[in-house]
Amino acid sequence: MNKLHFTTEITEHTEPIKNANQLTEIVIGCAIEAHHALGAGLLESAYEICLCRELTLHNMPFESQKPIPLGYKGVKLDCGYRADLIVAGKILVEIKSVDQLAPIHDAQLLTYLKLSGLKVGLLLNFNERVLTHGIRRKVVGPPEEVSL
Repeated sequence: MNKLHFTTEITEHTEPIKNANQLTEIVIGCAIEAHHALGAGLLESAYEICLCRELTLHNMPFESQKPIPLGYKGVKLDCGYRADLIVAGKILVEIKSVDQLAPIHDAQLLTYLKLSGLKVGLLLNFNERVLTHGIRRKVVGPPEEVSL
């Protein structure tokens, strides 16, 4: 029996890195595929592992549970903040399995984007009958700074 192992190491890829729109389209497609197979009602960790598998099948590089340090007065602090996924070094993905997304979830994604220096994030709530009802995309900064 094959056992999958996920790490914070970046996975290999063979295709050229895509722009943010193409990347988010691929991530959302992979999330929809995982949600279609699993349905709603599982823990976030189950969706994360299955989304990682889908990304691997699509040859998309990603890092799972990547630490996000907090900088304060010239010191980087490890406060336990972790991005669920960072895809292709460009898209931060925050996975949820909650009754309803709340403003705090948006704030968390925006804070993680700011701390990580990334410009584009996806908030995915897998606890929806139709996953597209639980997807939010956030872009930080002026459009000219973000390769859309």
